[in-house]
Amino acid sequence: MINEVKNRNELADLLGIPHKRLTYLLYIKHLENMYTSFEIPKKSGGQRLINAPNKELKLIQRKLANELYEYNSKLAKTNSVSQAFEKGKSIFTNAKIHRKKRFIVNVDLENFFDNIHFGRVRGYFIKNKNFQLAEEVATVIAQLTCFEGSLPQGAPTSPIISNYICNIFDLRIIKLAKKYKLNYTRYADDLTFSSNDKYFMENWDAFWGKLKKEVERAGFHLNEKKTRVSYKDSRQEVTGVVVNEKISVKREYYKNTRAMANNLYKTGEFYINGEKGSLNQLEGRFTFINQAECFGKKTNFNQLNGREKQYQKFLFFKYFFANEKPLIVTEGKTDVIYLKAALKKMYKDYPELVMRDDKGVFHYNLSFLKKSKRLKNYLNIQSDGADTMKNIYLYYSKQSNNNYPQYIKVFENIRGSSPQNVVIMLFDNELGEKNRPISNFCRAYVKDEQKAELQEKLYTLLESNLFLMMTPLQEGKELSDIEDLFPEKVLNIEIEGKKFTKEDKYDKKKNYGKDRFSKYVMKNYGKINFDDFRPLLDKIKFIIMQYKEVNEGVKKNC
Repeated sequence: MINEVKNRNELADLLGIPHKRLTYLLYIKHLENMYTSFEIPKKSGGQRLINAPNKELKLIQRKLANELYEYNSKLAKTNSVSQAFEKGKSIFTNAKIHRKKRFIVNVDLENFFDNIHFGRVRGYFIKNKNFQLAEEVATVIAQLTCFEGSLPQGAPTSPIISNYICNIFDLRIIKLAKKYKLNYTRYADDLTFSSNDKYFMENWDAFWGKLKKEVERAGFHLNEKKTRVSYKDSRQEVTGVVVNEKISVKREYYKNTRAMANNLYKTGEFYINGEKGSLNQLEGRFTFINQAECFGKKTNFNQLNGREKQYQKFLFFKYFFANEKPLIVTEGKTDVIYLKAALKKMYKDYPELVMRDDKGVFHYNLSFLKKSKRLKNYLNIQSDGADTMKNIYLYYSKQSNNNYPQYIKVFENIRGSSPQNVVIMLFDNELGEKNRPISNFCRAYVKDEQKAELQEKLYTLLESNLFLMMTPLQEGKELSDIEDLFPEKVLNIEIEGKKFTKEDKYDKKKNYGKDRFSKYVMKNYGKINFDDFRPLLDKIKFIIMQYKEVNEGVKKNC
């Protein structure tokens, strides 16, 4: 544990840094040269300065932050009033405490992180009874976590260190709040007090004077311009969330987000505060709206409300209509690893699909659908299995219903054009047997002529940019899956005395499964013969290139 570290070398060992490398970073490279500074717009206007560490320093800081979080959990002293940067806490848990209150007081600490300076960080780790670290260790921790003399916004260590240092401050403010019958929470530099006591405002001057004294005693300053008192008959906000009745976002925030989305759907672009926005920014806004909407309850795909439907619509647009790269959707998660390993091995033969830069890093020119909880909740795209394919298809199909709107037609009509890239759903080649994923899918949704083309070419166009594809059938087999594309000697590799099995249920004492096999494949891709993957990759490349040619031809003729 971090409190047991006795010297700089032990700290280096804890963080997994070679001793000489740490010395080099501290005294030759100099840590201040490992930051990039930039500004981002504040919600309230103006700019916020971010000092972001480079990749190497960020990794070190993240390891240190993890150690500090772990030690904090061992202390079992989770700060109940601090709602920022801790597991299970958020702006919504912060806001919930202040719902349905007569008064809410919002207070801001000015230049919060700047006021937690190098000496303060170093001194805390030396003097605090839970650490009492050697001066050498505390100094190195402060060097690793401070930039230009204070905690930087943008470093993964700043949140947890600020929470440690503010613990005593919070205890003093809790004591003050109780005296005046107030609820108190802190979200980083945002202090919130609330009460149903109708006499509170009569004691305002006394409370404010004592609060100011405690804040300055802790080495901070109040930003009096941002102090707000709001009453129950007006809109009350806590950390950007409306709390009068239920947790919600401001109506104008939702209306603006929806307007941005509509501009994106029509023109392919939108603006935030006069600057061109990105898909990720807009997704962040939708996520924020729906986190507030769903706080304290589970999302039910079959009962999405209006705001959730708008998020669903955006997600389909992002992943299936405006996808920046061709998208491959596979039955299982290990299929993706096999395809990436094959492309890495044969990158010289498939420059249209993958590139390797001068540093040996591979960049894929196609993407693989990551089946996240978000896609499951809003699009009903499951983490595994063939239902994923069926549910994606329903957004393209005339068989769509209220739960599965035919979004592809909606966006084609709005935009007046086709999607820019293909979506390929890849199944194992099991068409010859009933009750297999591909045979069930074809029976329900595929026309006879499409099925014939699928059997002949291994792919067929279903709707718009959506293609159905199967793995190549191996010689002498009536059924085949993607693992059959590996040579027998690879499939027969024993790991720790265990043999590979494709079955979902197996004896773990005798066998290992697809997950372990996929890791072996990726680690050893340079030694594996991927020649039987070529027909599959050739088909993928052909579909992508053909779709682009047809699409570009249509645009030229318009």
